[in-house]
Amino acid sequence: MEFDLDREQAAALVAELEQLRREHRDLDAQVADLEAEGGVVQLRVQRLKKRKLALKDRITYLDDQLTPDIIA
Repeated sequence: MEFDLDREQAAALVAELEQLRREHRDLDAQVADLEAEGGVVQLRVQRLKKRKLALKDRITYLDDQLTPDIIA
């Protein structure tokens, strides 16, 4: 992978990362709230967890784009 982002591209990735991390935290709180209620609708919890995982994958991808590979 080449690391040749200009400042505008890097800023856009950073902004997207911040938004995704916020959304991931919000979903985490929603899952915790639903699980704490006891009479949880399991399908809803599974969907929220699936969305969290997708966000985490995207966050990891964007982090990799912003961090240059270091070959030792």
